[in-house]
Amino acid sequence: MNKIVVIGSINVDLVFISDIRPKAGETVLGEDFRTVAGGKGANQAVAASKLGADVVMIGCVGDDSNGEFSLNNFKSLNVNTSCITKIQDTPTGVANIIVADNDNSIIVVSGANYKLDKALIDRYKKEILEADLVMLQLEIPMSTVEYAINYCHENNIKTILNPAPAVKLSKELIERATYITPNEHECKIILGEDINADIKDILRRYPNKLIITMGEKGVMYFDGSDIVTVPSYKVEVVDTTGAGDTFNGAFARAMVNDYNLKDAVDFANKAASKSVTKLGAQAGMPYIEEM
Repeated sequence: MNKIVVIGSINVDLVFISDIRPKAGETVLGEDFRTVAGGKGANQAVAASKLGADVVMIGCVGDDSNGEFSLNNFKSLNVNTSCITKIQDTPTGVANIIVADNDNSIIVVSGANYKLDKALIDRYKKEILEADLVMLQLEIPMSTVEYAINYCHENNIKTILNPAPAVKLSKELIERATYITPNEHECKIILGEDINADIKDILRRYPNKLIITMGEKGVMYFDGSDIVTVPSYKVEVVDTTGAGDTFNGAFARAMVNDYNLKDAVDFANKAASKSVTKLGAQAGMPYIEEM
């Protein structure tokens, strides 16, 4: 039991670093530029793979240089790419990230990610049926997410839904996902809750399903009897990019290795904490030897 199928987004992040954020019509000289593999689906697949899981990625890239970059990156990190489809006349998903003034501005073009449809889920049903767990996010069409989770639910395959970027979820999707892993802000959006709603009251309605990450405050869930808080690890933070994706990939890896829920969350917390001590999302994700 160690096979994870990730159904999700594949992006290339184009990161521009500058002391000055350009105004409309203005050109400025930057300090640095990096091309980095990204996308929430890809990040979570890499996180699980680096921690020793057998990971298959189901996703789409364009027939372009960014697509090749993404495929080569997966292969270097032992993520199975046999279920990644190249889409003609559509670019690989990209994120243009401007880092300036101690903050960032991002433009995301979904590109091939929005070609990941129900037909591709049907094409790869064999791989899904062989999975011990399937992991999804919300950077692909919602109809695809719902279709895949319904299929997994019908076939008793556990799922992790990381609901980001957050939108309100249907009651059926919430019921059929095995685990849902929002942060504190996303939690209220996906459930349609008032911003002032009490997190503990929300948790009690979703025992052993809703796993809420809260950064340095740790992770909370309701075990059916008590609200459980699993503390985070205290580390020197260098870069928080990808910490949430590391948490999810590590949580998936722990669950397919038969950890109980509390130990799986602790393992995921530890991996996420290690990831923020290094620069870069995938680059900062720990290998199993570092755990």
